[in-house]
Amino acid sequence: MASSTRWLSATLAICAGVTLVAGAGQAANGNEPLPAPQPAAQTVQASAVLKPAIYRGPKATSGKVVYLTFDDGPSRYTPAVLNVLKSYDAKATFFLIGSQIRTREATTRRIAREGHSVQDHTWRHPNLTRLSSTEISSQFTRTNRAIRRQGIRQPVCQRPPYGAFNNRVRRVSQTLSMRTVMWSLDANDWRRPGASAIARRVVRGTSNGTIVLMHDGGGNRSQTVTALKS
Repeated sequence: MASSTRWLSATLAICAGVTLVAGAGQAANGNEPLPAPQPAAQTVQASAVLKPAIYRGPKATSGKVVYLTFDDGPSRYTPAVLNVLKSYDAKATFFLIGSQIRTREATTRRIAREGHSVQDHTWRHPNLTRLSSTEISSQFTRTNRAIRRQGIRQPVCQRPPYGAFNNRVRRVSQTLSMRTVMWSLDANDWRRPGASAIARRVVRGTSNGTIVLMHDGGGNRSQTVTALKS
């Protein structure tokens, strides 16, 4: 999938305080203010079934842009993913599971240090539609707290596990001033179809503004790492 970065002029991290453009010599500034949460009217529908709200993020002023996102980390595979991204000067967004941060604190800090966006993927990856508002809030706030303890700014976005959310989840997210960020292309790497199949699906399915869903955690992600290199 690394081949896709060769036809793209920029790889952006969504939900970041600063738009990080790969290969453009633009440095991250940790002191930049966080962007204000976008109103629901500015979200885009992407699925006729779940109708998830997508934050499209800023686009480059010229050329093509893809948004790389990784779910379910940090894990033992996250450093390998970071190594590949670094080799291509590509920036991504990592939606982290809070309960895993405490055993991968150095990796979590490295994600932010290398200019990637660190965001919220709940504390233990539950189906949020089955929880009460209080339980949903706890899933987000505990993760946000774990991220802040690593010296990383407060997340401004969340991605609901399984892409499952309803009006209750949306209201809690808005109360916490977090956008709901879904995806427009699922790499299907969680199915482990083989590195070549993952790479082929992403390269063929990516166009300007695509938000790609991949995984650096949640199981054996060696295929994802190999696909990124291919």
